[in-house]
Amino acid sequence: MFKIIMNGVHETIEMETRNNREQQRDDLRNRLIDAAEAQLAAEGLAGLKAREVTAQAGCALGGLYNAFDDLDRLVLHVNLRTLARLGQALRDAVPIGAAADRKMLALAQAYVTFALGNRKLWAALFDHRLPDGVETPDWYLSAHSVLIAEIAPPLAALRPDLSKEDLMLRSKTLFAAVHGVVQLSLQGRFIGAPLERIESEVAALVTAMTRGL
Repeated sequence: MFKIIMNGVHETIEMETRNNREQQRDDLRNRLIDAAEAQLAAEGLAGLKAREVTAQAGCALGGLYNAFDDLDRLVLHVNLRTLARLGQALRDAVPIGAAADRKMLALAQAYVTFALGNRKLWAALFDHRLPDGVETPDWYLSAHSVLIAEIAPPLAALRPDLSKEDLMLRSKTLFAAVHGVVQLSLQGRFIGAPLERIESEVAALVTAMTRGL
């Protein structure tokens, strides 16, 4: 009986120790993501430094590589947060009960507002590349569905003739059109719209496209 009791005590202690380690690791990961997010927001991808991130997170440099495979994986997790925030902003922008074309216009305006208000984090989301030969994780690819998830329903109302596959493809095309205007403008390209005109130009683009649909 005593042996059974002691075995139970040992198992309980081991479980608590394991839970504490997992909790500490999760806390470290969150602190590193917080620090990297702040640095990306301030300096962009080019200014992201592992030593500065770990210093801000309050851990040794080795702590980064215990929590994540490398700095690139850490960036993916920051981008995951950005995608979640962007997705929420798009969902919040959809007017309940509005016509489909008004919903699409609202989505486009929300996208512009988010990009202008989060320029460096937004750029990191689209500019970051994993090293050659490294596959992008499925969980990260799946998270990008928020970019077109809100476009498909109003588009389906405008084009009920489209198959499910064609609907998704057309949703991506519409997103790409708006994204291209925003990206070229924020990059200061010659062909891009002036920053103060992005919203009106995107509105004109979406209006023309939805009328065409």
